[in-house]
Amino acid sequence: MANEAAAQADHVEPNYFAIMVILTILTILELMVPPLVSAKLTAGSLLVILAVAKALLVALYFMHLRFERTTLGVIALTPMAICVFLIIMLLPDLTSTTRTYTPVEPTAMSETADH
Repeated sequence: MANEAAAQADHVEPNYFAIMVILTILTILELMVPPLVSAKLTAGSLLVILAVAKALLVALYFMHLRFERTTLGVIALTPMAICVFLIIMLLPDLTSTTRTYTPVEPTAMSETADH
């Protein structure tokens, strides 16, 4: 208990304004990606990387995970690892091209066939 109290007392308060500025810059970059990048997979990958960077900044500094025990960090990162695994496993299905079936129009029957 004494070690935890000493560790909590020793940590320096982060510069929240600088973190806010970094988050703002990352958000502006996210807004610039779709108009500038035409490839969907590349744009999606960039957007995910930027979103993960923002989520890490928020979790580390605003949720104070940077100053917690490593066990709590592992608990927080486990869902992210599962999500990344799921995305990697689904990537072949998400990027594959599908061919749609278009039925052939039936030929128009002549009017004499009805008589």
